[in-house]
Amino acid sequence: MKQLPLLRVALLGLLLSGCASTPDAPTLLRQALFGLGENATASLLSEPVWTRNTPDVVLLLAEPDVDESLGISQSRFTESLSRALLAPSDGPQVIDWATEMEDSDPRDNQWMLETRLSADGPRLTLSDRDLLPYALHMRLRRLGDSEPQWEETLYGAFDATAL
Repeated sequence: MKQLPLLRVALLGLLLSGCASTPDAPTLLRQALFGLGENATASLLSEPVWTRNTPDVVLLLAEPDVDESLGISQSRFTESLSRALLAPSDGPQVIDWATEMEDSDPRDNQWMLETRLSADGPRLTLSDRDLLPYALHMRLRRLGDSEPQWEETLYGAFDATAL
């Protein structure tokens, strides 16, 4: 009978130690990509090219071009960028664009954001980790126009252990 409370305490200790364990590896990738998405969002919203209030703007995300050598899937990159663009309370509305939507009538508040994530050099080996340099090319244009009204390229490097 006296061992029953001791057993309960031991089980409680095991349960709590499981909750306090380190996060899984995918969290590192999410953090790396979300950081990139936050930088892209800050760059895009720092000097908006649209004349409307930003919450009234609809950003249509074109399917991104993601360099396979980075080891990042297109869907994971799109998800991270979408989350970062939706994070600001006064940010734009965001819709994943599909080519089937091309026939719809463009509205004056719709903007197409095209992105390309590419490797920007060879893997850099440091004493404690490897870095993968990247370039994120962004183009913003009015729906129906072919010429961009805004372009920017962000440079950085992913820690290979996060990928």
